[in-house]
Amino acid sequence: MDLIKQRMAALRLEADDSASKAEEYKAKLKTLETENLQKEQEITSLSHKNQVLESEVEKLEESVKKFKGEAESGAHAGGQADSLQRKIQLLEEEAEESDRTIRELNEKLRQTDVKSGHYERKVQALEQSRDQWETKYEEMAKKYADAKKELEEFVKDMGAL
Repeated sequence: MDLIKQRMAALRLEADDSASKAEEYKAKLKTLETENLQKEQEITSLSHKNQVLESEVEKLEESVKKFKGEAESGAHAGGQADSLQRKIQLLEEEAEESDRTIRELNEKLRQTDVKSGHYERKVQALEQSRDQWETKYEEMAKKYADAKKELEEFVKDMGAL
């Protein structure tokens, strides 16, 4: 009788442990998915910023061409062209930095996807393990019911639980 109780208690503990691990992995998966979504949003934001900067670069390049034409007719326009050229250079550097950041974020996103897949596989394995434990638990419950019919005293002990 005590052996059956001990086995039942051990099976319950293992089932509870498996369920808690499954919940933990689900929470980790949710966290990774949230991080993944944030990184995707950041990439989208940086991509938009990069497009805006590239558009600004194109406008400034057109302005530089315009001012270069005017610079030939006057010295004053030369100073503005230099200023615009510096702005273009700064914007190009910002665009390169944005591209570099996007590449880094894409790599982090890829790594997050890999981790997410890993945790999904772990969750699936834990769910399968949990299902096996549930099946074993049901078998033990049936054995318990059979033993219950034979031992009325055992029924009283279980009723006290």
